[in-house]
Amino acid sequence: MAKRQNCDHFVANLTEKFTNSYSLFRATSHLPKTGQILSGRSNASSQHPIIMTKPSDLPTDQASPELDENSHQDAPLEKSEAALGEAEYILLGNKMKAPKLPAALYVTATPIGNLKDITIRALETLAACDIIACEDTRVSRKLLSHYGIRSHLVTYHEHNADKQRPYLLNALNEGKAIALISDAGTPLLSDPGYKLVEDVLSEGFEITPIPGASALLAALVPAGLPTDQIHFAGFLPQKAGARVTKLVSLKDIPGTLVFYESPRRLGPVLSAMAEHLGVERKAVIARELTKKFEEFRRGNLAELAEHYANSDAPKGEAVILLGPAAKKELDENDLDQLIRQGLAEGLHVKQLSADLALKTGRKKNEIYKLAQTIKDQI
Repeated sequence: MAKRQNCDHFVANLTEKFTNSYSLFRATSHLPKTGQILSGRSNASSQHPIIMTKPSDLPTDQASPELDENSHQDAPLEKSEAALGEAEYILLGNKMKAPKLPAALYVTATPIGNLKDITIRALETLAACDIIACEDTRVSRKLLSHYGIRSHLVTYHEHNADKQRPYLLNALNEGKAIALISDAGTPLLSDPGYKLVEDVLSEGFEITPIPGASALLAALVPAGLPTDQIHFAGFLPQKAGARVTKLVSLKDIPGTLVFYESPRRLGPVLSAMAEHLGVERKAVIARELTKKFEEFRRGNLAELAEHYANSDAPKGEAVILLGPAAKKELDENDLDQLIRQGLAEGLHVKQLSADLALKTGRKKNEIYKLAQTIKDQI
């Protein structure tokens, strides 16, 4: 009889514990209204399928903490299974596993406006990396939170790059994987990432590119300008004198020129371009790329300079694209002088002819014959 009472007491305790555990599970599961069912059923109860939560349904106590922008290593984001080697991200409401990565620097492209413009490989990389070096943690956290990624964030930008590089190199030596991202697009285009890449290579570590969105290419493809030769000039100097010097140095470069520019400086920059690169030069202004109000404005430099000089500063960083400069028709004396100069510099006749044909618009075979004649006379 005593054994039967002990058994009943044990079963009652076990039932109470199960009931409490199940209630706690129901209270903390944060099931979404339109949750998706994972294949299979829970081992705990065949009556309750496993439902995956969406990023927006994550518990509030798992929200990313605010990071101190002035700290050296920045406070880490909370990690779930990633800290135990089980890195995860959330895609279309489903938790996805991210394979562990070897120690290396992963230069990772991120969206330039539309959060959907990210690759699965980039998500896996960002989830699996031990450290993500970014320009602004506030900007990058929006992307990471959207996809349920909880990797450790540190800032890396032009103002702290020299201070942060030793920390990142030391992390690589400890066997950690590091992702380098920018606020938007592909890193190293107009940011200080190249120095980090240089130092990482000198330490003997691998650099792995994770390609994706780029404002440069997104603007170039629909611009309607030649794409066989392009020259990316990044941001022009802010001071007017230095800006003019830079523009003059780019004047005769063959091919399409591409610049990044702040919207509030579009007016004066386009005016300087029209003055020093030619008012009739074809140009395209691309703004708000991949966003709802994406815009491409086309015309010559004079027209675009006038438009933005008389308009309020637009929103969104702009990409300025300039078509190739008009090819100059040279007289025979000028061409003769250019050929002699090229030969004196040691250029072969074939290469010299190709270069001058591109620069002047003259036929390559005509320049070749003239160059060969001049060479025989020297």
